[in-house]
Amino acid sequence: MILFACALVSATGWSVFGRWRPSTANYPVQGVDVSEADGSIDWWLARKSGVQFVYARATIGIRNRDGRFAETWRSAADAGLQRGALHVYRICESGTAQAGNFVSTVARDDDQLSPVVLLDLSDDCPRPSRSVLLPQIASFVAAVETHTGKRAILGITKRFEGTYQFSTLTTAPLWARGVFFVPRYLSRPWTMWQASRLRRIAGAAGPVNWDVMAR
Repeated sequence: MILFACALVSATGWSVFGRWRPSTANYPVQGVDVSEADGSIDWWLARKSGVQFVYARATIGIRNRDGRFAETWRSAADAGLQRGALHVYRICESGTAQAGNFVSTVARDDDQLSPVVLLDLSDDCPRPSRSVLLPQIASFVAAVETHTGKRAILGITKRFEGTYQFSTLTTAPLWARGVFFVPRYLSRPWTMWQASRLRRIAGAAGPVNWDVMAR
């Protein structure tokens, strides 16, 4: 009986978390960021759940590509959703080479959203000094912006910011993470906020990352 009650409370809690999203009165524009781990998504159904835009992971580092990027890119557009491409930047690899991977994967499209560059730390990637890292990121961003014709958004995690204080060194739009709570670890206001990793939407088999745009 006790185990059943605990399971019921747990299930109810996860259900509440899955339904939660920031107020649309405060953040009218809301959407998701996805990768191949999220599986195939019916974007027509997702749109009915309030998804207005989709960021699809396209590339990782100098050679890896997301296995579902092309499918997501095409099907999200078919459903009438705005979409943008995301690159996971590896700080121990060449910025120029990583840009080559992104450019060869993501075709230029005037209708696409600004590209996102996710900056995070990884245990399998040695951490260069700021003086070494910054020019590499700058080279990547310049190449990607030239290719897409859009200004890049920098997705900066809390631990990356704690190590490099990167938000103080750039004027680029920023994307911050803060599950359920508004993130305040950057030195200036963010443009995008990843607000949940547990959002449940129609058309997706499991929880997805939920994001909002600043007004």
